[in-house]
Amino acid sequence: MTHNRLLFYILLALAYLCPFGVSANDTMGMVSGKVMSSDGETIDYASVFLKGTVYSCTVNGRGLYHLKAPAGDYTIVFSSVGFEKAEHEVEIPADGRVKLNVKLKPVTQLAEVIVVGSQVSKVRNSAYNAVSVNTQDLVNTTKTLSDALGKAPGMKIRESGGVGSDMAVTMDGFSGKHIKVFIDGVPQEGVGSSFGLNNIPVNFAERIEVYRGVVPVGFGSDAIGGIINIVTPKRRRQWFVDASYSYGSFNTHKSYINVGQTLRNGFVYEINAFQNYSDNDYWIDSPVEDFATGAINRKKKEHVRRFNDTYHNEAVVARLGFVNKPWADRLLVGFTYSHMYKEIQTGVRQEIVYGQKHRHGHDVMPSVEYFKRNLFVRGLDVSFNANYNRNVTVNVDTASVRYNWRGETDRLNSPGEQSYQNSKADNGNWSAAFTSNYRIGQGHMFTLNDVFNSFHRSNENLLTTPPTSDAIPKVTRKNIIGISYRYMPNANMNLTVFGKQYHQYVSGPMATSSTQDNYERVSRTVDYWGYGAAGTFLMPLGFQLKASYEKALRMPTIEEMFGDEDLETGDMAIKPESSHNVNLNLSYNATFGNNTVYVEAGLIYRDTRDYIQRNIMSLSGGKFAASYVNYGKVKTDGFSVSARYSLSKWLSVGGNFTQMNIRDNMPTVMNSTVANVSYKERMPNQPYMFADSDVNFYWVGLGDKENTLTLTYDNQYTHSFCYYSSNLGSNSGDYMVPDQFAHNVTISYGIKRGRYNISFECRNLTGARLYDNFSLQKAGRAFYGKVRIYFGN
Repeated sequence: MTHNRLLFYILLALAYLCPFGVSANDTMGMVSGKVMSSDGETIDYASVFLKGTVYSCTVNGRGLYHLKAPAGDYTIVFSSVGFEKAEHEVEIPADGRVKLNVKLKPVTQLAEVIVVGSQVSKVRNSAYNAVSVNTQDLVNTTKTLSDALGKAPGMKIRESGGVGSDMAVTMDGFSGKHIKVFIDGVPQEGVGSSFGLNNIPVNFAERIEVYRGVVPVGFGSDAIGGIINIVTPKRRRQWFVDASYSYGSFNTHKSYINVGQTLRNGFVYEINAFQNYSDNDYWIDSPVEDFATGAINRKKKEHVRRFNDTYHNEAVVARLGFVNKPWADRLLVGFTYSHMYKEIQTGVRQEIVYGQKHRHGHDVMPSVEYFKRNLFVRGLDVSFNANYNRNVTVNVDTASVRYNWRGETDRLNSPGEQSYQNSKADNGNWSAAFTSNYRIGQGHMFTLNDVFNSFHRSNENLLTTPPTSDAIPKVTRKNIIGISYRYMPNANMNLTVFGKQYHQYVSGPMATSSTQDNYERVSRTVDYWGYGAAGTFLMPLGFQLKASYEKALRMPTIEEMFGDEDLETGDMAIKPESSHNVNLNLSYNATFGNNTVYVEAGLIYRDTRDYIQRNIMSLSGGKFAASYVNYGKVKTDGFSVSARYSLSKWLSVGGNFTQMNIRDNMPTVMNSTVANVSYKERMPNQPYMFADSDVNFYWVGLGDKENTLTLTYDNQYTHSFCYYSSNLGSNSGDYMVPDQFAHNVTISYGIKRGRYNISFECRNLTGARLYDNFSLQKAGRAFYGKVRIYFGN
């Protein structure tokens, strides 16, 4: 299918939506009003319907609703995620209008577990293929943000080991650097590992927004796979303290504390602090090198224990400023400090063992945040975020011996288990984002966004006296400007068109000889345009249709261009990826008495050029490293299905299933006329079929009417996939990730409406062998316990 034909079909689908939902019947009456929370905040995009009829509507972005129906007496029902359903008797007059304002109560009165239902619904009801993951159900567990993300449709989390290990997110067949991460709309490029998604506790976020494929211009992103936006709590609370501590297998300790206060004059302060520690000394099954012969029998695996994998990190985030002032709805200055220490047990393959190799580093990041609604004129909302991140990482590899999995040692001819080094990478990263939204009436909105990022890295060799620095620094600057127009003729439909302009400047050292003993400074500049459209239609009976298209671009990341100065090598000449992204979604959401049902199905299509692929390359001495290359054409198509059923406050059951075809679409070998033997084969090292499900049982009132016992069972399934192209004879043994099925059980007990909480978890209940990346085995069965307290008003 050609790109033009795809674009034609998607625009045709969008245009097809336009005639619906705008007709009117003058003989009918109307009920209208405003929907608010019990504390007076607007609840937008709530559902409103007349009980026992097909008449319904959706609350608009300002919390207003208008529902037409034949004159008569009805029961009108209001519902929104995170709030209790409300029913009112109403008499709709003939050829007239009755006004009815309502206030919805949150599902619980404790501030820490109030779900901002309007925001969850707003993301779900947007024109983009987006979901909002509620983290509040997980705050009493030891799960991280990456664990919560794994419950979203089309998402697969891949880790190389235990706590603090390298992690990549797979979204609809795209993984790692194809997906961008934001915190409160601020891009997290260049931050240290302390703020990796698998190191941040779920308590840190109120919700996680996931945009798959087509990305709104408001994020200023160059992701072609999608974006993840971590949203921290913004609700105004007089004071609060949220603290927790957990302990578990492999000597794992995790703690978290969040304190804050908002004074009557609008002054607000908040401090977040968390830490993770683990020995990560779990057992694995691996071939072991025989130092006497120098051979590795890959058919014989021994049960061995990891011994050089300790990880710990500590982070503090402090913010203070003013809220709800005439000159600013929100003005905050912040300061973040984090530190990490990580021992490195293996290389990119499990058979490569290190016994002393490690790295350590720290981050310092000041920031500022400003937001104002109706700035200067009504309808103009402006936000600005900026930060400077100074990240220092030291890689240490000075051992004079090498190790095998038994812990035995053998003297090396020269120091360095991988490459002899004691080097410091000093990274400076500026980031700024400006967004303005201008609303004209109820149906039109223009958005302008500009995101700027500047990165500078200098390396220092600490082995010399005095230390020596690289003569040529590594520099990149990126700027993305986006503009969009949204047309919303009524609460049931909207259409958005947008354009983006991408610019990137890169400079750094490049070898001028094959021996790489001489370097010169080179630079290049890339400019590109992108565009797209998205639309949605809220149909009767709870159905919603979404369609979107984008011609997208992804600039190479810092690691892809410059490497990590250790196990990852970069290529400054690597080109940006471009892609045609298409999404089509149909969802159904309905409430029947105490029963709530949500079902969603989505189709995706991606045609990617200059796909950036991570490969494993062999080095001298039997060592390996990762590299990045452009791979001409890759085509992706597939689908995902998500469903959830809830019964009052007692039961919740749901799950997701995803299947993706990620195919090599290059008929010939790169820059050659030779036939490509992998043409139409699956791209290597990419999970293409995976699923998850969970069952949650709530015993409300156990021991006391304000106490709740929660029992949760969840699982993750991944179909087998190959590290290399499936037709190259590597479909067995060490080159295949086998089928995997992990099971987890959690029990938690909340006292006094969640004021005091205790929980116990068992992960990987059956002790299954779990792998994600190049045969790197993850932990077996593990147990954890957690206590948490919350006080606030």
